[in-house]
Amino acid sequence: MKKARGYMLAGAVAAFALATASPAVTAELEIVDGGIPKSLTGKPGNAEAGKKAIINRKLGNCLACHTLSTLADQPFHGEIGPTLDGVADRYEEPQLRLIVANAKAVFDGSMMPGFLVTDGLNRVAKNFQGKSILEPAHVEDIVAYLLTLKE
Repeated sequence: MKKARGYMLAGAVAAFALATASPAVTAELEIVDGGIPKSLTGKPGNAEAGKKAIINRKLGNCLACHTLSTLADQPFHGEIGPTLDGVADRYEEPQLRLIVANAKAVFDGSMMPGFLVTDGLNRVAKNFQGKSILEPAHVEDIVAYLLTLKE
């Protein structure tokens, strides 16, 4: 039952995703030691763009589930997921990349959607089928921003 709720949440978040999101590349991700060691785009992300993506309710909608004190001016922080304060002290870049791309590969039963997952989802609207919630560039930008969040 927990797994089904996670998939429904993923489908709900996908409803907010951009209709132009590109198909996911999850089948091609190289996972090593619990992380994705290489950039999904071949270049580093932009931390400022990552901050904007975290705030954007039509992209990751991260604040719907997570709190972040540096973004306290943004409304409606959730408390389902762990705080993002100090996340760069808890995880290395490859781990953060995998968590954002597909949290379920790291945390069994996680409610966090796989932002680069296209398979195994339930009740996905027809115009979102085969598309990921985020594009690889968004993931890299979000990871770049998360890496700035140290205690």
